[in-house]
Amino acid sequence: MNPVKPRQLKQGEKIGVIAPAGPVLETELQAGIELLEEFGHKVKLAPHLYDKQDYLAGDDEARLEDFHAMFTDNRVRAIFCARGGYGTLRILDKIDYKILRENPKILVGYSDITALLLAIYKKTGLVTFHGPVIKELTKRTIGNLESFLNQVSSNGLFELELAGGRCLRPGRATGVLLGGNLSLICHLIGSPFMPSLKGALLFIEEKGEDLYRIDRMLTHLRLSGVLEELEGLVAGSFQDCGDRASIDRLLLDTVSGLNIPLVTGLPVGHGLINVSLPIGLQAAIDADKMTLQILEPCVTS
Repeated sequence: MNPVKPRQLKQGEKIGVIAPAGPVLETELQAGIELLEEFGHKVKLAPHLYDKQDYLAGDDEARLEDFHAMFTDNRVRAIFCARGGYGTLRILDKIDYKILRENPKILVGYSDITALLLAIYKKTGLVTFHGPVIKELTKRTIGNLESFLNQVSSNGLFELELAGGRCLRPGRATGVLLGGNLSLICHLIGSPFMPSLKGALLFIEEKGEDLYRIDRMLTHLRLSGVLEELEGLVAGSFQDCGDRASIDRLLLDTVSGLNIPLVTGLPVGHGLINVSLPIGLQAAIDADKMTLQILEPCVTS
């Protein structure tokens, strides 16, 4: 699939904020919104941003309405998700993907937002961004926001060093970069919203899952057959999921029989550092140098 790149974000342009998953309080977002404004951007809040229906940020129709409205508003150039949680899976089959194809924009988030990012890429080819959410912008390193803004405001290329990571299987590989939260990837398998992993570099991250649950999800990936044409596997943070040695063993079990590089240490996920990554662009992993390169600009001029 030829990727559709959104237009770059310029200084002072408007950023929209939506809550397509779990509910948030105004007090939880205020600091993040103010930080975006300090970086020189105007911020538009979705009408239903602070709605709440049990574990959701309002009912499906309200969240979908906000989502579509941000893409059709010509004044909004980038869209931040307020938080993860749960809820994006519920609206995937209700999204009007024609609206997104006709109004390609920058969309960023992670965790539960993984489902949204991958579904949009599958249905439209639009490059989306696995990166920070508004609720956490000021609770983690400022570098998370800076990495995102650097990617979407220039036509430059970038490289990530996997400092502190481990090379579990050596090698080099190139492919389309896809990935996100492990449990959401598993939930998408078998649905029409999961992109093909043929020729892909897959990155995965997770938080707060017992080791046997990580085992179950990785085994699900293996048994589903989606990993067989993978070019490489990269692990981000597995926050509060058990000791590193046990996670490494499960990762090695997962790629057993596959001739692909496997590395850990990608600075993405639920840890302190959550560097942005473009979903759907060509990338290269070098397990010897412990680097991940994005091989093309993320946005158009």
